[in-house]
Amino acid sequence: MLFKGTLIVVEDCTEALKFYHDIFGLSLVRDNDGNMELTGQLYLQERRYWENFTDRNVVSKSNSTELYFEEPDIDAFVEKLEMLYPNTEYVNRLMTHSWGQRVIRFYDPDGNLIEVGTPV
Repeated sequence: MLFKGTLIVVEDCTEALKFYHDIFGLSLVRDNDGNMELTGQLYLQERRYWENFTDRNVVSKSNSTELYFEEPDIDAFVEKLEMLYPNTEYVNRLMTHSWGQRVIRFYDPDGNLIEVGTPV
């Protein structure tokens, strides 16, 4: 068995692709009409498909999982995030953990939780 990546549910793949490209530099690998594969092994699936396939509702901001990224220049990252997406909803603004790692947590426009931290 091979782990291929992480799939997140979004309202609109094109808008989500723009966010993940603007903020993390991810690019489109494959577009299958409401299902996208991005670089970094991130997959996007539109809510309408996911709910139809699973017969379940998406729970936005469920806080049960998060996408984790590392960025050495976290101050520049935060500045870029705030400039490009000023209405970002934060779980926690830039903070320092007891072990010295600096992190920020926020939701993408679809309510998927993201953490960005300095390398450990």
